[in-house]
Amino acid sequence: MKIFQQNLTLKERKRGFHLITNEVLAAIPQIAELKTGLLQVFIQHTSASLCVNENADPTVRQDFEMYFNKTVPENDPDYKHDYEGSDDMPAHLKAALLGCSVTLPIRNGRLFVGTWQGVYLCEHRNYGGQRQLVLTAWGE
Repeated sequence: MKIFQQNLTLKERKRGFHLITNEVLAAIPQIAELKTGLLQVFIQHTSASLCVNENADPTVRQDFEMYFNKTVPENDPDYKHDYEGSDDMPAHLKAALLGCSVTLPIRNGRLFVGTWQGVYLCEHRNYGGQRQLVLTAWGE
């Protein structure tokens, strides 16, 4: 069994859903050494999240943003955690719904995902800043 771990700092991005698959792969080239394994991508933040979805049509990412903004609106008067801005509590809720990690299969040194699948950084803050990821790959 081989285990590799890398940190990845993502540049600040505007609010929305962003494909980061290529950045993740560039940060952990050691997966090429694995015939069979797994890659876990973990985000070290509570107001951004990760998910796997459509990697070709950018309107899917726009629709994700629209849906989550309707589902978890800003400026709800019932929010108690509001001192960091109107986007902060909704960002925490969206991150909880989507999750802080994704796990992807590795086969023959490459990600073994569907043709149209990619890893999204789901940035839920208007000004979230850089985001820190921990990439852990393991396998044979």
